[in-house]
Amino acid sequence: MALSPESMPEKPFDFRAPPPSPIASGRRSCVTNEDVLSEFLEHSLRVPDLVLPDKVFPRQNFIENPPKIDFQLLSSMESDSLSKILDSIARIGCFQLVNYGIEGECIRSALAAAAGIFQLPLEKRRAVTRSPPEKLYGFEEAHGEKEEEGEGKVSEEFVWCRGAGLKLEMEAIWPVGYSNFSEKMESLLCDIEKMAEKILMAIRQNLPPKTDYENDMKQGQGGIGSGCYVYKHSRNMSAEKCSGSLRYDVIRMLIRGFDYSHALCLHVCDGSSEFHVYSKKGWVSFCPDKDALVITVGDQTQALSGGQFKHVIGRPIYKGEEEDCISMAFLYSPPSTTNTTKVDPQKGKNTISLSQQAIAAIVLTLVYHILVFVYNKF
Repeated sequence: MALSPESMPEKPFDFRAPPPSPIASGRRSCVTNEDVLSEFLEHSLRVPDLVLPDKVFPRQNFIENPPKIDFQLLSSMESDSLSKILDSIARIGCFQLVNYGIEGECIRSALAAAAGIFQLPLEKRRAVTRSPPEKLYGFEEAHGEKEEEGEGKVSEEFVWCRGAGLKLEMEAIWPVGYSNFSEKMESLLCDIEKMAEKILMAIRQNLPPKTDYENDMKQGQGGIGSGCYVYKHSRNMSAEKCSGSLRYDVIRMLIRGFDYSHALCLHVCDGSSEFHVYSKKGWVSFCPDKDALVITVGDQTQALSGGQFKHVIGRPIYKGEEEDCISMAFLYSPPSTTNTTKVDPQKGKNTISLSQQAIAAIVLTLVYHILVFVYNKF
């Protein structure tokens, strides 16, 4: 039966093919655009080649040995000789001292006694580490098992001072040995302080007269006075391991420096292969003379000279030694800057305590009320 036109649907289905995809027709153009975009990104986002310097540390410069000063002739030294010393501490911050009058046996016995400190077991050392920031004495804090065992380190460090706290802690872990060591160190430090006092006096006499109270030496930190850094230098260190550990020491010293504020540092380092002097402006090294003490300038002397003399950090280096070596760095601060606080005498006489101020306030209040009462009464 044929369908009439009226029975057919009003809107028949549209079976026309969809329009062609634009991707199909523009395939060649898309490839061309991708090439252009890639070339643009390659040129505009190109990262420049980063060339790092060969050395991230200050360049090490080997110099001639600093001038030597004969301690016995210090008072009568000619001005030309003394000017060389002053020029040396202004340029590199150090000089050498010979004929200083301390018996060699006194120094050797102190060094031998100090060697026993580093033979203590690790468990006992941990009890006397300088872990809190305010603790300025004891063993250097180790980081990691290898450092605790002394592996990979050019040197180990112990800070000795006259404080009662260190004495109590060390006698608890090393009663007999520490008493002997401390006695020898006390005797040696007394001689060191006498030398340092005379040297500092000679330096101060050749400085321009002070015109400002603020140009004086800085106060010693915490009133600790003189102290000593004792180092044990490891034997048979390979060149590669020595270089790596030395770089670590350089960074640590430049960042931390010495915990003690000091005027002079006297280094007992006989037999060292080299002596390195570090500052924020450079790194120099030389071969110290036999039996000579190396004297470096501290922060207090730099402040005293108004920046004329350079504050540096010194460290002896031992290479190719078959046995462990001990060196010491005595940090000296004049008693006037470590044990006392400068007070203006005139201001000290006019000082009024808090209790006196409170009493005066009460008396003035009573007087005020009495005057008001009298005024209202009459």
